[in-house]
Amino acid sequence: MADFTVGDDHFRLDGRPVRLLSGALHYFRVHEAHWDHRLSMLRAMGLNCVETYVPWNLHEPEPGVFRDVAALGRFLDAAHRAGLWAIVRPGPYICAEWENGGLPAWVTGRFGRRVRTRDAGYLEAVERWFAELLPQVVERQIDRGGPVVMVQVENEYGSYGTDQVYLGRLAEVLRGHGVSVPLFTSDGPEDHMLTGGSVPGVLATANFGSGAREAFEVLRRHQPEGPLMCMEFWCGWFDHWGAAPTVRDPAEAAQALREILECGASVNIYMAHGGTNFAGWAGANRSGPVQDQDFQPTVTSYDYDAPIDEYGRPTEKFWLFREVLAEFADGPLPELPPEPAGLAAPVRAELTGWAPLSVVLEVLGDPERAESGVPPTFEELGVDRGLVRYEVAVPGSRRPYALGVTGLRDRAVVYVDGVREGVLSGESATLDEPVAGPASVELWVESLGRVNYGPRLAEPKGITGGIRHERQYLHGVRARALRLAAFEEPGAVDAVPFGAVAERGRTGLYRGSFESAVSERAGLPDHAGIELPGWTRGFVWVNGFCLGRYWSAGPQRTLYVPGPVLREGVNEVWVLEVEGAGDPWVELGPGVPVRAGTPEGAQSLSGDL
Repeated sequence: MADFTVGDDHFRLDGRPVRLLSGALHYFRVHEAHWDHRLSMLRAMGLNCVETYVPWNLHEPEPGVFRDVAALGRFLDAAHRAGLWAIVRPGPYICAEWENGGLPAWVTGRFGRRVRTRDAGYLEAVERWFAELLPQVVERQIDRGGPVVMVQVENEYGSYGTDQVYLGRLAEVLRGHGVSVPLFTSDGPEDHMLTGGSVPGVLATANFGSGAREAFEVLRRHQPEGPLMCMEFWCGWFDHWGAAPTVRDPAEAAQALREILECGASVNIYMAHGGTNFAGWAGANRSGPVQDQDFQPTVTSYDYDAPIDEYGRPTEKFWLFREVLAEFADGPLPELPPEPAGLAAPVRAELTGWAPLSVVLEVLGDPERAESGVPPTFEELGVDRGLVRYEVAVPGSRRPYALGVTGLRDRAVVYVDGVREGVLSGESATLDEPVAGPASVELWVESLGRVNYGPRLAEPKGITGGIRHERQYLHGVRARALRLAAFEEPGAVDAVPFGAVAERGRTGLYRGSFESAVSERAGLPDHAGIELPGWTRGFVWVNGFCLGRYWSAGPQRTLYVPGPVLREGVNEVWVLEVEGAGDPWVELGPGVPVRAGTPEGAQSLSGDL
């Protein structure tokens, strides 16, 4: 057992000063079979601690339905085996470029703008969740022989609100459920953020990517005593679909890290290893000074330009960080574990089966809702990730008018009398060609990720306004959902009646296979990458494991395939294409991270974060 405390100027372990050299690694973005390797990489870089968020929506997809909450405990046990302390950030809101900032869609659908406030109903839902989650943390605290040294209260709350009653209540709930290690908050080093996000008696930390001395001066104005810590040192950044990848110069990042440590501060490198947004869990942002303008969905890769890349390999940034951290370590740094081996040679998976979306919906979709006056939102349908087909009639006889959607989130493929007429995106969008009545209209709408940061958090998805013909709303709407979760049910896809592959360009579910050769020396590869040249937008599964979204908009071209999902012999591939398929094959290779080789047109991440 050990005693970890917050001293006047340092963290203290059994009374002696210690510095936390931490790295962010999210257990839910890394295949469990790879946890030990990635944690060993953190140790080899010179870190003594790992930090992770906990996504509420992953573990409680429906009210009272809990899914593998024990995964957090298993990860903390792995950190302990690796000789690392652990920092846990349980939310309930986590941001993290994760769907809805980690809040379940049923929570934001029910409470809307009341989330992240003192609202009694919202707090009741949080308390039920924490009652389920926190035993995983409490029994693994350092004063009980485990690795957990600190637990966060909410997350960057000063970027969102000023409800001190809410923050105080969360701190009470954490303590009430047995959290005895130090609590902390983390916010940007700005007066309004630290004022809004700090809790009296709880350690405040700062998040930034550069300018450590100036940032800590601001923090000291709000917290004259206590250890200094950068809880998120942004050594890289995330990417959005349709935008160039963002990179940060490794030498500049290493110098910024050195400045933090020369201030005598502790640090948490965000991210040390980013991993992947599997299964459509990537979030989204809004552009603009206060994140309330254009919609910006986040890509599947969460490589983050981190020192350990998405495939678990050291980068130039890793080696420079290791040099810096070695100067502040207690002793020699351990050697690196063996580098993960990729697929030895490219393999083509031929897609030989196809079923149209309408058939897939009939087999795997939710029951159709009763006709309603207005289109129900995804939240009203109880849908987190997936598609919704909206059907409505244009009455007639009437002349051609513009057909459009108000409050569209996020993207709709539109069919009129069974013929595809276009793709709509944006809050208010109209087809190029007018539509006459009578006509039957289908709109297949996909959420590209819920906003995870800023004032547009908790906004609903789907058609949130209405379907218009000229200025007139069309009523009598039928809606039916096709959830990504339906594909996870054992044997569900086997019930789909696949036929021969249709001509190029069709939407639907495609099925094929490839054979994985096993080396007698090395066994199955640690990873592969999968590409879909000529395909437009959708999701890929390998042996029932959802790799995430692909989209020809880029910048990501290759989806990461964890080696543990591969098997010797025949491997099955499913592709759900929602806009337009390419030739009926996909290719697997050794894998290339989204930023490999600093792609042409990449945006440089300036040092003013």
